[in-house]
Amino acid sequence: MQLKPRSLGLVLLGVVAIGALAYVGVSHTVETRSAQSEQEAAKGPSTLVGMRRLTEQQYRNTIADVFGRKIAVVGRFDPLLRTEGLIGLGAGNARITPSGFQQYYDMARNIAAQVVNEANRGQLISCKPKDPTAADNECASAYFASVGRFLYRRPLEAEEVQVAVKAAESVAAVEHSFYAGIAEGLTTMLVSPRFLYVLENAQPDKSQPNTAMLSAYSKASKLSFLLWNTTPDEVLLDAAGRGELATSDGLARQVDRMIASPRIEQGVRAFASDFLGFDAFANLEKDSEIYPAYVPKVGRDAEEQMLLTIVDHLVVQNADYRDLFTTRKTFMTGSLARLYRTPVSRPDGLWEPYEFPPDDPHGAGILSLMGFLSLNSHPGISSPTLRGKAIRERFLCQHVPDPPGDVDFSNFTDPKSPNLTARDRLTAHRSNATCAGCHKITDPIGLSLERFDGAGQARTAENGAKIEVAGDLDGVNYTDEAGLGKAMRSNPAVPTCVVNRLFQYALGHPFDKNDRQTATLLEKAFEKDGYKVPALLKRITRDENFFRVTLNPENRVAEAQSAVSVPVQ
Repeated sequence: MQLKPRSLGLVLLGVVAIGALAYVGVSHTVETRSAQSEQEAAKGPSTLVGMRRLTEQQYRNTIADVFGRKIAVVGRFDPLLRTEGLIGLGAGNARITPSGFQQYYDMARNIAAQVVNEANRGQLISCKPKDPTAADNECASAYFASVGRFLYRRPLEAEEVQVAVKAAESVAAVEHSFYAGIAEGLTTMLVSPRFLYVLENAQPDKSQPNTAMLSAYSKASKLSFLLWNTTPDEVLLDAAGRGELATSDGLARQVDRMIASPRIEQGVRAFASDFLGFDAFANLEKDSEIYPAYVPKVGRDAEEQMLLTIVDHLVVQNADYRDLFTTRKTFMTGSLARLYRTPVSRPDGLWEPYEFPPDDPHGAGILSLMGFLSLNSHPGISSPTLRGKAIRERFLCQHVPDPPGDVDFSNFTDPKSPNLTARDRLTAHRSNATCAGCHKITDPIGLSLERFDGAGQARTAENGAKIEVAGDLDGVNYTDEAGLGKAMRSNPAVPTCVVNRLFQYALGHPFDKNDRQTATLLEKAFEKDGYKVPALLKRITRDENFFRVTLNPENRVAEAQSAVSVPVQ
């Protein structure tokens, strides 16, 4: 079904969006009578304590879960900025620009048109109108209440349903089509801040001063986006509605169910991608003359290989997190195999389990995989500094300052340099007092990965000179890539880093004093549990402190109302 563009519709959507934002923030408290269990409603109104914009993948996952995988999401998303190394934290400060709202509007109309077209409406719209050429408010109301429960992640207020019904009614009268009206009403829901933002509401916690506990549906959303990276399913929403998430047993049942589900892989993928900065793959480029085999598909497969390896190791095998730095097991496609110079038995495009032989330098854990190596290199040359910086910042949570703006890189990048290897060329940086501090902590470990070129392909020499890869990590000496992996595995900062990053990612905001104390306890529990990530997720999500927030004395109204800049035409 092709919908006609309507500038009046955009005005309506602007008003709806502004009104929705005012609704969630205007009085600092939000009555959520139908959106709470009876037990919670008895405690009084809830307070808006947090909001974060859906990531692109969360948006796509939600659309797929609500409407099915055949509904395409076509459009551009405003980028989210990292906060303390995580996009998940940056989402809490994200605003939607006018151009970004236009993109969301266009995507919403396109999605709605697919939902109501003749091929899909029978499956995706649960009721049939009395007359397909006219509005049917009863059917429309039932549909919007049903689908809105998953889009808004809670039952809808009667007023919210009526906003969509009125939009559907007015367009159906003009277009003489019930389904054109449904598409308009669905579009208003898909551009609402209630969908585009995860809104967290809480009631004061009388047991602790200046704190509050998230409402049942806010708990459900927090659980689902952490563990599955998508909107809550019907079972979780039903449990929230019955008040089960307010009890330790009820919460444990839902957490155990979700972690046991195959969908936990989707949640761990999302964290791993954020944790390791894989959004940079979208802009990764390689010099086609220097690396002709590194075509775009190789870059996509290199990213996927990293994610498959991590998820299989951490979730499917439920193995020790630290063993990621020493494992030789991964997955392979034909396009990757050509660069790894290894045979595969399946046709190109299909993944198969693969284990590097003991003498292959790529068999030294995830630091020796092409995804990590190519992502942390320049377009036409490898970079020990970038690789060392990535190891320090991503895996050890250590900040490495950016280089000064006046640094002369010619000694390193000049192809006519008499220094044949990166180790020789980087000596100039380590001898410069301005550069030495950072290069001393990045280069020794980055140089240990120099037997891989800028595309991640193995080599033994650079410009005809033998490459030396011995080095040390925080006082631990080693002789090759495998030694670096073992040094990483035994470094106490490695498990501490992943615990802190995962806990911050789960909370959705930077640590406060109490969070740091909890993180210390989680580190000890992680060690006790054998460094298993599913066990760590279970400890985080089954602890009531995960759902407790410190009340911010600052007024949230201005923050909420400025979250979306709505274009009105």
